[in-house]
Amino acid sequence: MRLTVSQALVRFLSVQYSERDGVERRFFAGCFGIFGHGNVAGMGQALLEHGGELPYYMARNEQAMVHAAAGFARMSDRLSTLACTTSIGPGATNMVTGAALATVNRLPVLLLPGDVFATRAANPVLQELEDARSYDVSVNDCFKPVSRYWDRINRAEQLPGALLAAMRVLTDPAETGAVTLALPQDVQAEAFEWPQELFARRVWRVGRAVPEPAVLEEAAAIVRGAERPLIVAGGGVIYSGATGELGALAERTGVPVAETQAGKGSLAWDHRGSVGAVGATGTTAANALAREADVVIGIGTRYSDFTTASHSLFAHPSVRFVNINVARADAVKLGGLSVVADAREAIRALDEALAGYTVPQGYRERARALMADWNARVERACAPKDGDGGLLTQAEVIGAVNEVSGPRDVVVCAAGSMPGDLHKLWRARDPKGYHVEYGYSCMGYEIAGGLGVKMAAPDREVFVLVGDGSYLMMAQELTTAAAEGIRLVVVLVQNHGYASIGNLSESVGAQRFGTRHRLRTPTGLDGDPIPLDLAANAASLGADVIRADDADGFRKALRQAIASPRTTVVHVETDPLAAGPGSEAWWDVPVAEVSELDDTRRARAHYDDSKKTQRRYL
Repeated sequence: MRLTVSQALVRFLSVQYSERDGVERRFFAGCFGIFGHGNVAGMGQALLEHGGELPYYMARNEQAMVHAAAGFARMSDRLSTLACTTSIGPGATNMVTGAALATVNRLPVLLLPGDVFATRAANPVLQELEDARSYDVSVNDCFKPVSRYWDRINRAEQLPGALLAAMRVLTDPAETGAVTLALPQDVQAEAFEWPQELFARRVWRVGRAVPEPAVLEEAAAIVRGAERPLIVAGGGVIYSGATGELGALAERTGVPVAETQAGKGSLAWDHRGSVGAVGATGTTAANALAREADVVIGIGTRYSDFTTASHSLFAHPSVRFVNINVARADAVKLGGLSVVADAREAIRALDEALAGYTVPQGYRERARALMADWNARVERACAPKDGDGGLLTQAEVIGAVNEVSGPRDVVVCAAGSMPGDLHKLWRARDPKGYHVEYGYSCMGYEIAGGLGVKMAAPDREVFVLVGDGSYLMMAQELTTAAAEGIRLVVVLVQNHGYASIGNLSESVGAQRFGTRHRLRTPTGLDGDPIPLDLAANAASLGADVIRADDADGFRKALRQAIASPRTTVVHVETDPLAAGPGSEAWWDVPVAEVSELDDTRRARAHYDDSKKTQRRYL
């Protein structure tokens, strides 16, 4: 079959499927793209000619379209995703941040950046990076460290092998992340005689690895010897579809379950075994139990520093770890017993191996009492405080969205102080109802990621919570949502600065320097707030906008937005200094060791004390 490289690529992608537990789905639901001279004649022409096989979606920002693809992949439990095509130069490098986000979060996305001429017939071409050390270098080499597989297709003959390698990585739960195939613009348009077999329907089976019997026996023995065990549920529990099995294990054994950011929703918030979020942004209940735990069972977690409170949280002097993960690199962390297996299969096997084991009744009661106390704190923090004349708090905003949303609705967020408050305060009712990108914590992910979530789950209401700082980074995909008729409810929280970094700055003695959106005066950026009208900006991008000023008005605006057939932005001002309930946990951010500022010296003294609680788990 004589096709161009781009036409062959599009045809190949259109017939790739994933399968798990007997259910097949198209692996590529479409292709995002922004065209330029590096891909318009190749990929652009191919998508035009074969658009019925691989739907094309026009994005407004290259980084944002990778975020949307990542959001789609996460919502699809990594069993489906979208490809992204760009021109060469800045169009390509704009995707690097998105690639890093996908790889850090173990989410499959396929990136197809244009590249310079393979023939070098007219070098240097527009936007080419000339490297005197080698003409084989282009800006697309930037993708190498943030991609799980990287290749440059310099000859048509190289395409089939590269495509199969790309699919192997994209569909491997342990290896997945960003995959980059750099496509020189002349090669994209080059014709070649392709074997018919390349375009046959291909099903990539996503298997479920089972734990080795000897390792499972050892894991069960460790847990049986525990008096205060704790489960830490990560994103792997949700990707594996293991939430039912986890709930049954927790109910039968009484082992409490704490959740990471990616694992939130592994249990419904009111499940008898749930103790909520764990770590630097965790609940006081989960963190109290974590400090006492003699055995920690990590399931599908990579143990980020937020989860471990920078290795200060698990304080029992002889704490042991049993780590269940499809990725051996994560399973060996903290010196734990490595159980390399699918979360669902491992939980089932462990539950069977623990037949007859339960935690002491007093431990069950302590966990429930701690959680009851935390739930009361959440009620107080999130309750509306109309009548005091002040701005809404972020906790009130979260409480209102939680209240008006349905059990299957999805909240989307990424960076700033909002993810920390959501982790502690949001009451998840569905395994896919909580979507906070906190592996890379990328400002600007929110609206683009919400777009991808809605594309993957059009039957769910999607609430995007975004602060003014993140909104200013990347709001363009409101236009994409409008163009595609994709409806989102966007809650735009205006607090005139970077609330999270402001709080962090204050905690390290930097006095919130450079964190407020203020006009410059002779003494610095300390004037009045910049007269921003982000609501007007959102309207200019194609969204409907509702402004809310108080708790009642905010709830009314949310209900109007839900009833609207169009993407609607609800604009609300909040108090950046009104903190939510604390987690009673630490996060390691080094403080200047010497300073003339009293605030910094006090912060350093506190830091030195906190460092004493940090330990290595060997």
